[in-house]
Amino acid sequence: MVGGEAAAAVEELVSGVRQAADFAEQFRSYSESEKQWKARMEFILRHLPDYRDPPDGGGRLDQLLSLSMVWANHLFLGCSYNKDLLDKVMEMADGIEVEDLPQFTTRSELMKKKLKQPGQLCPTPQASLAVWWTQ
Repeated sequence: MVGGEAAAAVEELVSGVRQAADFAEQFRSYSESEKQWKARMEFILRHLPDYRDPPDGGGRLDQLLSLSMVWANHLFLGCSYNKDLLDKVMEMADGIEVEDLPQFTTRSELMKKKLKQPGQLCPTPQASLAVWWTQ
C-alpha cells in the first residue's frame, strides 16, 4: 500500500514538472539553440514560483523573462550590463550548469592588450586621435 502511495506521489510530481515545462515552452525564442533554451528554461522554472503574476497583474513574470534573457545574453552572446543587474542574475543562476560556453574578450581587455604592445606610438586612443587630427 505504501508503495502505491509513493508511486502516485512521484507521478504527481512528474506531471507537475511536465506542466511547468510546457508552460515555459511558450517563452522560447525562435533563435535560441536547444542548449541555450534548456539553460534559460532551467533559470525560468527555478524562479517561476517567486515571479508568478498576482491576480491584479503587476508584470512579475515579464520581469523574470527579462532577467532570464539578460543572463542568457551575457552567457551565450557576451553582452554586458550594469554590474548590479549582472550580479543579480548570476546569483539567481547559481548552480545552473552549462557546458562549452563561448569565451569572449571585452573591449576593455582588447584596449589594455593593445596599449601594452611594444612600439606603439600613442599610449591612449585619445592620443591616437590627436596625432591623426594634426596630420
